[in-house]
Parts: sequence; C-alpha cells; structure tokens
Amino acid sequence: MTSRTPANCNDLSDVRVEIDRLDTALVDLIGERLGYVERAWQIKLTQNAEANVPWRNQQVIDRVRARATQRGVPPELCEALWRQMIGWFIQYEEEKLRGELEAKGSLNQTGPKP
Repeated sequence: MTSRTPANCNDLSDVRVEIDRLDTALVDLIGERLGYVERAWQIKLTQNAEANVPWRNQQVIDRVRARATQRGVPPELCEALWRQMIGWFIQYEEEKLRGELEAKGSLNQTGPKP
C-alpha cells in the first residue's frame, strides 16, 4: 500500500489510514530506541554511571527542537514529547540499574565466607 500526502486524502478514512501507518512506524522507532536505552544502562552499569545525564538530555532536546523547526513542526510539541519520553527512559534505566546492583549486593551477602 502506498501512502498519501495529507492533501491527497479524500475523506476521513484516508486520513485515519495514514495516521495508523505513522503510529505503527513511530512505535517501531520507539522500540528501536528502547533497544539502545537497554544497551546504555548495561554499559552504564559497568562504568558505574548515572542513568540521568542532564547535559545529554538537554543536547537531545536542543537537537530535536532544531529538527522540528527545520521541518515546520512546533518545537514546543516535540520538546514536550521528548521530555516525557526521556523521563520515562531515565526511570526505566534507574530501575534496571538499581535491580542489578541489588542483585549483586544480595549475591555478595549470601556467598560463601572465606
């Protein structure tokens, strides 16, 4: 199935088909992003790094706002969406890191005594 531009949608059902197509693509891209976030917390665990890196968060927001402006998309919309997504991913990383550290701590406490 080929996609239509907004101007080439003749009725609401055409618009809905295209929105559904885009939603599917967005979910796929978020899933791909999650894969990188998953890898990031694993690397951060080995480097004893924090999940929340404020300078990096701002760098991402600035880049997203610039891209939105280039594309004629309201940068405020994209910033709000990305801040929500970044916040969720930070919480996810923190939970994963905490879980791994707690698991390692309990292994050290229950291991054999020298």
